[in-house]
Amino acid sequence: MTSIIYVGLDVHTSNYTACCYSVSDDRAFAVVQMKPDYREILEYLNRINSQHGGKCKFVCGYEAGCLGYSLYHQLTRKGVDCVILAPSTMPITPGKKIKTDKRDAEKIARCLAYHSYSPVYIPDEEDNAVKEYIRMRDDGVASLKRVKQQIIALYTRNGKMFDGKNYWTKKHLDWLQGLEFAHPVLKETLQEYLVLYYTLSEKVDIYNTRIEELPTCRDMRSL
Repeated sequence: MTSIIYVGLDVHTSNYTACCYSVSDDRAFAVVQMKPDYREILEYLNRINSQHGGKCKFVCGYEAGCLGYSLYHQLTRKGVDCVILAPSTMPITPGKKIKTDKRDAEKIARCLAYHSYSPVYIPDEEDNAVKEYIRMRDDGVASLKRVKQQIIALYTRNGKMFDGKNYWTKKHLDWLQGLEFAHPVLKETLQEYLVLYYTLSEKVDIYNTRIEELPTCRDMRSL
């Protein structure tokens, strides 16, 4: 009969701590600290499997945090069942025990065994692609905001004040186009900024339209 062993992983960029838990024996065992490398986990699982006669099914898990989905993908590609636990859904241990990597790994293992957690949603390839597109759009929005600030700073430094109520309206843009400065290089500088403004504005509009067309976009905007 194949036994299920739950493996809690307390993961940091500097090290991993693993702890096994067996429901049938109600015990935590084989607590070890290792290098932050998924191959170390695979070797650890192989050792545990050998000790149990090669009849173990492993379910590994770690809390969502600094590693993101990288360790999850590394393990699942090697055929290891893995879960990322949402920390806010895990039960709080009563008392004021000092947190240690060992205790955290054991807690994760027990949560896996008794399903006392909610898993983090793992984005698929399409989700990741949409997320990267949205990040690109957000970069464009940030660049557009920066150019707007640069334009306002330019004409303000040179004694020009817009008397309208709203910026970036047709009235404001027409006013910018008609500005004259004491030196022609200042006019040239403003025109270059305006070229950037119009280019970025057009690109952001295109990005926003494309995002509306993407099938998974509505679910990905908050990721």
